Amino acid sequence: MSNLIRWEPAREMMTLREAMDRLFDDAFTRPLSLGGNNWSIPAVDMYQTDNEVVVKVALPGIKADEVQLNVTGEVLTIKGETKQENETKEKAYHIREQRWGTFERSLVLPTEVVADKAKADFENGILTITLPKAEEVKPKTINIKTK
Repeated sequence: MSNLIRWEPAREMMTLREAMDRLFDDAFTRPLSLGGNNWSIPAVDMYQTDNEVVVKVALPGIKADEVQLNVTGEVLTIKGETKQENETKEKAYHIREQRWGTFERSLVLPTEVVADKAKADFENGILTITLPKAEEVKPKTINIKTK
């Protein structure tokens, strides 16, 4: 005899917002296996100030010359590759979680930027990309005259 589980349709339904969040997560943030090597897309933080968009990318164990950055329109693409260390037959791994291989991540920027004036700094495994906003999207202050 099997156990009966009560079906509650309200619990099974997801709101439109939850569906959109899940779609966004699947498309842009969920780790993705590429080429069977189990490499995960790097974690990213992105924020903006009045004058710039800043993107921070966690790339532990990767050298600056192994990363390529491109801006096309409002899309920033981060590509790279980390090489696998030489295998030795004498090793008997108990745990092996470090990843190797190629990765690519494309991010839609929240506003127009001036790609020619972008800066990228790499320190302690964190790549920081600073993209100045285009002049037309920067906030403008309007002075009010009194009479």
